[in-house]
Amino acid sequence: MAKAAPAEQLKLLELQALDAKLTALASRRRVLEADPRITDLQAALSVANGQLGAAKVAVHDAEAELKKAEADVEQVASRIERDVARLNSGTGLSKDLVALQKDIASLNKRRSDLEDVELEVLERLDSLRATQAQQQEIVDGIQGSFAGIRAELDEAIAEVEAEATVVRGQRAEFAAGLDAGMLAIYEKTLAKRGVGAARLFHGKSEGSGMQLSPGDLAEIKAAAEDDIVFCPDSGCILVRSPEWA
Repeated sequence: MAKAAPAEQLKLLELQALDAKLTALASRRRVLEADPRITDLQAALSVANGQLGAAKVAVHDAEAELKKAEADVEQVASRIERDVARLNSGTGLSKDLVALQKDIASLNKRRSDLEDVELEVLERLDSLRATQAQQQEIVDGIQGSFAGIRAELDEAIAEVEAEATVVRGQRAEFAAGLDAGMLAIYEKTLAKRGVGAARLFHGKSEGSGMQLSPGDLAEIKAAAEDDIVFCPDSGCILVRSPEWA
């Protein structure tokens, strides 16, 4: 059975307290890193960006449609201008001039129809641009909230890490002064069980929170004071003291 002086074993409780603090800080960091507000905002931002992308595509398509409508109007207007100039010149047969007048009337009707299309597209484009602007505001708002919460969490995480750095330094300094053999057993137990050492207080293991059976207590009481004994339930080192019996 591994051995260490009772006074040395008592130091394991101080080491365990430091390790418990590190465990608590690590847990705190995980909670901060998994803050549900970040997850919710990321989901909301994904949806908002998708809607903004759709709004941008709709605006792009409407702009292309408007450009085509403007080109169509311009093309008809240019033809009307040429035909009017030809008509005003008075050259050509009378029947050709009559036909030209009819063609100009038809083109004017065509231009009117195209201008109506152009106006409809322009009005629709204005509405789509307004929708895009509104969606951009939503995205900007979510990003602003995300940045604010992220900064808040980063600050909190930095504080946790700074405290953990101090505690790790304290632990390293404290552990350096412990019996090497006992420390190795403690470290192995901590890695395996999650708790390295705990008090045996009035027959109760503070490692498991359970009262030990009479048989287990009898076995532990029979062990030498410098024997390293273990909790039968949690597997951690049980630290004994005469006043705790």
